[in-house]
Amino acid sequence: MPALEAKRTLVKSPPEIWAEVSDAGALGRHLGEFGEIRITRTQPESVVEWEGDLASGCVRIEPAGWGTKVTLTADATAEPEPVPEPEPEPQPPVKVSWWRRFRRRRQVATEPEPAPAPDPEPVLDPERAQATLTGVLDTLGAAHHRPFSRP
Repeated sequence: MPALEAKRTLVKSPPEIWAEVSDAGALGRHLGEFGEIRITRTQPESVVEWEGDLASGCVRIEPAGWGTKVTLTADATAEPEPVPEPEPEPQPPVKVSWWRRFRRRRQVATEPEPAPAPDPEPVLDPERAQATLTGVLDTLGAAHHRPFSRP
């Protein structure tokens, strides 16, 4: 999956946006689609690098004319390589007596069922990931109303 990016100029100050994206809990609420979010590196009021279970990325904050330019990027983490199944080796036919065939049938009938296959690793859907990044910008840019302010 190619790296995803979402950009927008928000009508908020850099400190307001920084307060929201520099906190691991708040950033995790915004980027929950990518799994558990951990902040790996920050540069005060300009860059937050994060890592999740399904992707890693960066939040860049730059002052702009009447607001703050915010750029979100996400890149899917490397998916595990599928393990090829070994090819069966051809065995020469062996002459088996009637008694051995009878005993083998009884053993096969009493063997336990094999364990179920593990669930496949979750895969990141690019369209959903792009929608998540755009949704984060929508949430960050939304006006916060004061509950007791006068009109």
